[in-house]
Amino acid sequence: MNRRNVRRRKHLRLLLVCASGLLVSVVLYLFNSNLIGVSSHGQSKRSQLAKGRDDSGVNVVPNEAGRRVDVTIEGQPITSYIWPESLMKPVLYPLRTAKGTIITRGFPLEPRAGESVDHPHQVGLWFNYGDVNGIDFWNNSTVRTAAEKTHMGQIAHRRIVSTKNGKSSGELQVEMDWLMPDNSPILHESTRFVFRSAPNLRAIDRITTLTALGRQVVFNDSKEGLLGLRVTRELEQPAKEPILLTDANGQPMKQPVLDNSIVTGQYRSSEGLIGDDVWGTRGRWTMLTGKVAAESVTLAILDHPQNVGFPTYWMARGYGLFAANPLGQKAYSTEKKEAKVRELKFTLQPQQSVTFRYRILILSQAAIPAQIENQYRDFTSETK
Repeated sequence: MNRRNVRRRKHLRLLLVCASGLLVSVVLYLFNSNLIGVSSHGQSKRSQLAKGRDDSGVNVVPNEAGRRVDVTIEGQPITSYIWPESLMKPVLYPLRTAKGTIITRGFPLEPRAGESVDHPHQVGLWFNYGDVNGIDFWNNSTVRTAAEKTHMGQIAHRRIVSTKNGKSSGELQVEMDWLMPDNSPILHESTRFVFRSAPNLRAIDRITTLTALGRQVVFNDSKEGLLGLRVTRELEQPAKEPILLTDANGQPMKQPVLDNSIVTGQYRSSEGLIGDDVWGTRGRWTMLTGKVAAESVTLAILDHPQNVGFPTYWMARGYGLFAANPLGQKAYSTEKKEAKVRELKFTLQPQQSVTFRYRILILSQAAIPAQIENQYRDFTSETK
């Protein structure tokens, strides 16, 4: 073999080595790049998971250490089921529209400037009654004296039975006990909340079953009950006399004032009654319209044909109490100075149960009666 061929072979081997090295480098680069890409993707996924649950749809999230269950729709809060030690009953608080506007009074939990400071037991959305075997479950609060509390009961949260998330609805099932002044239970309560979402609408069903325990339970005829909602100042009806309001710091003013500058509320019942005329009358539903800040709002409570005392009486007070009470027929007829009605003493024998069904609508618009009537038909057809 001549010297020229030897040199050619050396050059060829050198080229092959260089090419092999380059090929290995390229492969390693691509392989490592792919690994980095996979790792980054996995890290990104882990970071997303670390941020918490998927916020799409309706999420019902228990926080027992915080004594609350938070409900969100598309990641935005709608309400919370709470049972703080400062309240004598569990409540839904606060309630918000689809746009996030709060429609419940903040006092006494979170006082805001310009709120009325009456009736500290009226917080958020609640369910209780003013006369159960002679004991008042409606008016109890932490401001009551020890002597007053001897005639008052309280409702104790016992456990979260279940929660359910969904695309357009979520559910919360809870249990409570109604306690007499000596802390003995008289009623066991099982309540299912259903939270629904639609454009410009939030809806809450409260389906509550009460079971008498070891004794007969009598719901004496009383105007104070049963499902109550305390609304924000803007949704009250205009006051006719000075009332005590909170100042800029949320503290009660020294003197009552007459200030209706932001008050816009008006009641209307399914029977066509308007304003103060709704109070103490019966109807399938009642709506409350007004403006909160710049948002038009309609609230409605829908009764159900299977409820005791249907159609319910409405405790629709201008000062912001919006309540449905099917058990106070004599109390309302007497105060309205109508023909006397037979006193209703709704009674449960030991281990006997009764179920109450209500739907609360929160609309981000000034609804008309026909719209609420359509919602009422949906409620009664969907809920048995």
